[in-house]
Amino acid sequence: MAERIIDLRSDTITLPTDEMRRAMAEARVGDDVLGEDPTVNELERRTAELLGKDAALFVPSGTMANQLAVRSHTQGGDEIFVDTNAHVYYYEGGASAAISGVMCRHLDGRRGIFTADQLREAIRPSDIHHPHPALVCLENTHNRGGGSVWPIEQIAEVESVAREAGLKMHLDGARLWNASVATGIAESEYASHFDSVSVCFSKGLGAPVGSAVAGSADFITRARRFRKMFGGGMRQAGVIAAAALYAMESHRVRLADDHANAKTLAEGICDLPGIELDPADVETNIIFLGVADGKSVELSQQLNEAGVKTYALGPRIRAVTSLAVSRADIDAAIKIFREVV
Repeated sequence: MAERIIDLRSDTITLPTDEMRRAMAEARVGDDVLGEDPTVNELERRTAELLGKDAALFVPSGTMANQLAVRSHTQGGDEIFVDTNAHVYYYEGGASAAISGVMCRHLDGRRGIFTADQLREAIRPSDIHHPHPALVCLENTHNRGGGSVWPIEQIAEVESVAREAGLKMHLDGARLWNASVATGIAESEYASHFDSVSVCFSKGLGAPVGSAVAGSADFITRARRFRKMFGGGMRQAGVIAAAALYAMESHRVRLADDHANAKTLAEGICDLPGIELDPADVETNIIFLGVADGKSVELSQQLNEAGVKTYALGPRIRAVTSLAVSRADIDAAIKIFREVV
């Protein structure tokens, strides 16, 4: 086993920095369920400000943030429109069906990004035989799309179709910070096309816990009630909110380093035999590489034994750069990839 493990499984594996731990230790706290935790209140205020929304709500996870939005925007028997590989459908344990009683209508986007025409074709006419169309969910950046970034013009086109049909819009912005850094487009400009937006603090930003959902004041009032119902009401949550607040204020700009590291890794391994990878597809911090002959699991295990941790997902391997991975780690990972392959 290698002495130094380079962990490329996810950007959720980061550990709090010393400065973040200090902020946690010094956090002012109170009972958040009673609205009395000053650090949580400041995090919610600042998140809403960055996203250009009236209010925000701090929650334990990105899944809860997304599912609060689905529950708040829909009724049982409604239909929501998502990409086939959307996190809200693919990785949230069937929560939309189990908790909100809604159906997911799948749109086959390119790397997770579907078109306005696809949405228009999927919206069925009003008829008692059909579920009621209620919500469109986009994911930016798109995880299973390889960290792909939605073009903002395409978001606007999808929104136009949704509004014509009377649908609400939700953005799964777990990695919206990455999209903003990659394009230079402010988070608030992306968020302006949506009724609600979720963001994550425990991925690229490096906080240990937490996400938020933002929207209108009325939406957050409704979501807050469902948060309590879902078991997401926390007490002296300022301890973890302080980490999220520090991460949001201090770690957004440095996401460009993760993007550069991902591009460097892709360029360093794309020519290996049996590897299918176009560095041009690496827009942010996520790399998906195809492995010939169905040997993704075998290759991932070999890399792990050599000191590089990755995920095998079907015929592909996912590698994600983060605060926990330095440029020196990337250089070492390229060397290990080349030796193993």
